[in-house]
Amino acid sequence: MALGTNTDPYQWVEGRYELMPGIWAALRDARTPCSVLTKSPLLVRDLELMRELAAVTDFSAAVSVPTLDPKAWRASEPRTPSPRARLDAVAELARAGIRTGVLIAPLMPGINDSPEQVAEVVRLASEAGAGYIGGIALHLRRGVREVFMAWLAEHRPDLVERYEQLYRRSAYAPPAERARLARLIDGPLATPELRISRLITASERPQQQPTQEQPRRTEEVPRLF
Repeated sequence: MALGTNTDPYQWVEGRYELMPGIWAALRDARTPCSVLTKSPLLVRDLELMRELAAVTDFSAAVSVPTLDPKAWRASEPRTPSPRARLDAVAELARAGIRTGVLIAPLMPGINDSPEQVAEVVRLASEAGAGYIGGIALHLRRGVREVFMAWLAEHRPDLVERYEQLYRRSAYAPPAERARLARLIDGPLATPELRISRLITASERPQQQPTQEQPRRTEEVPRLF
């Protein structure tokens, strides 16, 4: 069970209602393999439950850190926890023995995709003890697209035409653009002193060829990434 792939379960309101401890306890009691993705260090509040969960089933956590640049962070993710606080949470989870990764997500062309920005996130994620790191290109599905493009027109009008071209046919960036963004992470990972692996996302995995025993499906299987 993957929590946080659509809506962050540790939004600010969780601090008031505290719904997640009961959810973790239920998953622990049922020994349900699960993971969580969040941009909030609030998840360390439930660290003891996560340790209990990891003791009885497969469990991992991931924290999104799209940029360390204060200007880019405040403009693209207003009223969210700081990237540094998120990395502190990664370090605390890792020290507790929880397999924890960092996702540079979303990767937004022209906004947080400079090699220097990405390399710094990779370096600090490694220092925090992250077990893996990945990058996910921005998705612009219906509903999100309209909001994002309005934001882009206000904050970065110079990029509007570029994004209209990139996302003119799909909610996903073209394969060549996704490959370019993935290479931004591969470069820093080649540094010998960094002990961290790259997460391979679903869009990068080879597609399984149909066989006589496994006919081609007529419906596309939804992908998380």
